Formats: sequence, C-alpha cells, structure tokens
Amino acid sequence: MKQIFIFFSLFLGLSGFSQISTNNQFSLNLLAPSAEYELAVSNNSTIDMNLGVGFAYHRSSYSGEAFGIFPGLEAQYRYYYNFAKRADEGKKTSENSANYIAGVASVTGGKPILGDLEYTNDYGVFVGPAWGLQRVYDSRFKLNLNLGVGLGFNDSGDTYFTPLFGFQLGWLVAQ
Repeated sequence: MKQIFIFFSLFLGLSGFSQISTNNQFSLNLLAPSAEYELAVSNNSTIDMNLGVGFAYHRSSYSGEAFGIFPGLEAQYRYYYNFAKRADEGKKTSENSANYIAGVASVTGGKPILGDLEYTNDYGVFVGPAWGLQRVYDSRFKLNLNLGVGLGFNDSGDTYFTPLFGFQLGWLVAQ
C-alpha cells in the first residue's frame, strides 16, 4: 500500500509539474507590429525572439518634435520564477503566463521606416537585464510588459546607460 501511495504521489507531482512548465509558442503583436517566437529551453526558461518595429519620439526646444518607426530585432533569455506560486493560487500558468527576469539584447536600425526622426547612426544596440510579466488569456489575447536598464551603444562608438520599456499586446497564434 505504501508503494502505491508513493507512486501516485510522484505521478500527481510530476503531472502537476508538467502543467507549469514553459511552452514553445508563436505570437503576433499589434502596438508595434512584430512576430515573436518563444522557445522553451527548460521547465522554467525560454529564449524569446522578436522581429518587428519600434517607435521613438523626441522633443526638444532646439530641434522641435520628431518621431520614427524603426526596424528591430530582439532576443531575451527568460527565467520564469513564479509558476508554482501562480498554480497554488489557482491562476493560469499555461502559455508561459508568469513573471520573469530576463537578459535582453536588441539591435535597432538608425533609419526610420516611417517618420522624420533620423539618427546619425546606422544602428543602435541594447544589452541589459529586465523584469517582466506575460499573460495569455483564454481568448489567446496576450499581454507582455518588461522593464529594465542597460547599456546602449552604436556604430559611432558611443556607449550610454538607457532604460528599457517594452509593452506588447497581441495574439498567441500557435503553440
């Protein structure tokens, strides 16, 4: 009897664990149009790759106002740290609906696709840590927010500290 209890305890524990692990998924984002693929590399970690555009706005008394929509590529290594807590509270954990910490690297073009904000550099790069949260709802609607700070640099040799703010709304297309 003791062996049966241990077997069922392990089975239930492992099946519960498998429900709160990361998934591969493909999504499309709307605010700044992009395609995103998240690849599960362990039970709590993913590599997230995003190809799309970003928005920039600049205003100064010297040069006036300008905006631009720029092409960009971003990769994140995400570690989801609260799957178990969310599951214990009865909250959704599937489709990587959890909070995470991440290492972020991105490259952005210096010439806008649309707009009049032109940088003198051909590209900009960002590298740094971030905290984020991702939620995928039953309708497959997806919300992702990440905040961080890191180093930026460009092809002119400039290096600077810069904030990271990412906000995505979109839909999970495939899992």
